[in-house]
Amino acid sequence: MEIRRISHVEAVKAAGHLFDTSPRQEATERFLADERHHLLIGYVDDVPAGMVTGVEMTHPDKGTEMFLYELGVDESFRGRGLGRALVSALADLARERGCYGVWTITGEDNAAALATYRRAGGVPEEEQVVLVWTFDQP
Repeated sequence: MEIRRISHVEAVKAAGHLFDTSPRQEATERFLADERHHLLIGYVDDVPAGMVTGVEMTHPDKGTEMFLYELGVDESFRGRGLGRALVSALADLARERGCYGVWTITGEDNAAALATYRRAGGVPEEEQVVLVWTFDQP
């Protein structure tokens, strides 16, 4: 397996099956244009097999941390350590970029994601609640 940092829209389109829905052209261009946004794709025999996205977030009194936004592994490649390798690669990139840590959110019933994150060194944050505001998409 080879993990590549992606900077071209064509590579995202070729790996579109790894995302929840097909990547949108304008959103993809905007994501890739921002140096604080990161997309890593894991390839097996040059086939996109998994991806992870991260977004650097900076706060005046905390510094910069990496938000692991999404992890996706093609079903036929699951159970081979690709998800863990992608999470670890994003954590390594976060360290290289001076982030003090990485964080993510997943459903408490998502056993596969929880196992992957724990194998990659993640630990649950105690007594946290996630609140969301959802807006209609244009």
